[in-house]
Amino acid sequence: MNVGFAKSDITPRVGVELCGFGPFLNRHSVGVRDRLWARAMVLESGGARGVVISCDLIGTIPEITDEIRAIVSRATGIGADAIMVACTHTHSGPCAGRYIGWGDPDEPYIQTLPQRVAAAALEAAARLEPARLALAEAPCEGIGLNREYDRDAPPLEEVLRDDWRPARPELTDTTCRVLRFDAGQRCLGFASYFGCHPVVCCEESRYIHGDYCGVATNLLEREHAGAVGLFLQGAQGDVNTCAVHKGEQESLLALDVIAARYAGAVREGLRQAQPIDADVLRFCRHKVRFSRKDWGPDKLRQMLAEKQAALRAPGATDADRQLRMEAVYLIAVQRMLARLEAGESLSPPVELQGIRIGPVALLGSPFETFQAIKNDVKARARSPVPLVMGLVNDSVGYATDHTAAARGGYAADMVPMICGSLPFANAHQELLEGLLAVDAALQ
Repeated sequence: MNVGFAKSDITPRVGVELCGFGPFLNRHSVGVRDRLWARAMVLESGGARGVVISCDLIGTIPEITDEIRAIVSRATGIGADAIMVACTHTHSGPCAGRYIGWGDPDEPYIQTLPQRVAAAALEAAARLEPARLALAEAPCEGIGLNREYDRDAPPLEEVLRDDWRPARPELTDTTCRVLRFDAGQRCLGFASYFGCHPVVCCEESRYIHGDYCGVATNLLEREHAGAVGLFLQGAQGDVNTCAVHKGEQESLLALDVIAARYAGAVREGLRQAQPIDADVLRFCRHKVRFSRKDWGPDKLRQMLAEKQAALRAPGATDADRQLRMEAVYLIAVQRMLARLEAGESLSPPVELQGIRIGPVALLGSPFETFQAIKNDVKARARSPVPLVMGLVNDSVGYATDHTAAARGGYAADMVPMICGSLPFANAHQELLEGLLAVDAALQ
């Protein structure tokens, strides 16, 4: 196999609004703690070539992904099916996704972003050289906490102890997967896979950085001179870091501690990685129409009237967080009604993508996927090493497991609205079936 790695700087200017944590927080950045990167890996085997890009961004949208693919394809001849654009989901970077009220996108940044991201892939394609692939699974504990089933945000002095573990570690990732590519004695690059929201920093934070996974990857790159490291986001829908929702100074303190834990796990994986056969390189993309909750025009108009009434009530003020949430719903409903009036579907297809690298299958979707769904895919996939990735090529909100979906609330109903779409009706089963179909196509 021939492999090339490269990265390009996608850090926005200071002052850009940061994305995440809450409605209309107006978190305009005041400085750069760590630069944001698009990191690319180009692979070639048996005449086939593919690209995996990891961006230090909260998410992307199809229009950005399509433009990145077009730029790379024109320059290299690599088809769109073989180009994957994944995001780490940091909440300390600019908005490039479809989030209403969660940080306004900066138009100059959005317009320049595709070329800046594509630059990493083009440079990686120019650096192709023979390489061996080695693979490891290393313990990775003391980072995640399942916010749906465990107590969220324990005291900082508790979680920063080296021996801290969540009450139910089985509801989080407890290992990370590490892919290492070597040319002779030189590490060309690596990819690490793990599922946990990059939210060590908080809604008060105003500094640009890639959160724990970005800080850890920067550290590991410095330890392997010339190597480029990709972080591949796994199933993080119901898993936050153990240090989430603290104050800004506490968050910045915890950031280095949690990043060091993750870097330590990946470092051990890089050390333990064993060479494997990597003569298989395959790609596929499927468009899947997920079922949505049956909210027709009448219900949407009723919701619109309710939100308008709340926002126009005597004493209503934008200082009220709940009223700012009502404004998010108001905008979402208005957009959906406009789409209906234009004859557009409120259930557009969602892209699922797979890339097979030897025994490793990257199974990507645009969801923030719950752990139970990942576990079901992993148990039934035919690929020897199936890696269920989220925030790939788009960002559409949570894919909740059956239990959380039945309960409703933030993940099941609110986040899809934040993304401007109807809630999903059966995401667990339909995403499971969709990713298994992608996995089967890669065999």
